[in-house]
Amino acid sequence: MDHREQIHLIPLPDLVSLLTELGRNFAGRGWLLGTSGNFSVLISRNPLRLAITASGADKGLLKADQIVRIDALGRAIGGHGRPSDEAQLHLAVVRMLGASAVLHTHSVWSTLLSEAYASEGGIGLEGYEMLKGLSGVRTHEHREWLPILENSQDLTSLARQVEVTLTKYPGSHGFLLRRHGLYSWGESLSSAKRHTEILELLLEVVGRLYCASPSEAKYSGSQIR
Repeated sequence: MDHREQIHLIPLPDLVSLLTELGRNFAGRGWLLGTSGNFSVLISRNPLRLAITASGADKGLLKADQIVRIDALGRAIGGHGRPSDEAQLHLAVVRMLGASAVLHTHSVWSTLLSEAYASEGGIGLEGYEMLKGLSGVRTHEHREWLPILENSQDLTSLARQVEVTLTKYPGSHGFLLRRHGLYSWGESLSSAKRHTEILELLLEVVGRLYCASPSEAKYSGSQIR
């Protein structure tokens, strides 16, 4: 067994500090109003363990004891409170893509566009220089497809839909839940943060363009598939 799989990728005290700082950062941008959103970071792959924000926690006021440790089934094995209800979605992303961090935001623009483009099944982002900040992307001509999934309170079924979607679009850096928000991830917490920032920026650009002229938004910088 690979010894590297047994160690904490980030020391737990440092990880908690980083997540609480991230919560304040994203909340300050208006991406996590109320108690919305959730974050997770890989602790170990074998056995699979995640640190995830507790359900009902205000991410702008996140406390150390609101970071819960979960196992591969999403069961709490440390910390206080109940893990985020969407823990199964985080686990699906980690399993399917080998991500080390998953971040979920509830911005106005991701919510608006997840409804506006729902009938298209996703949003294509192309031609924007900021796309080069996504891992593996070297040109603004890259076309990033953000799939849109129907939201559901049946999290087990929704996690299966996430797995199907990521099998179909393994190169994606995020997806949207309809009328809900953005999920993004990365090979580290810092890359997941960067991907979230880039995608949120581009969604706001497209959203403002969409509000000004829906037809222009759909057929210029955010082409439909």
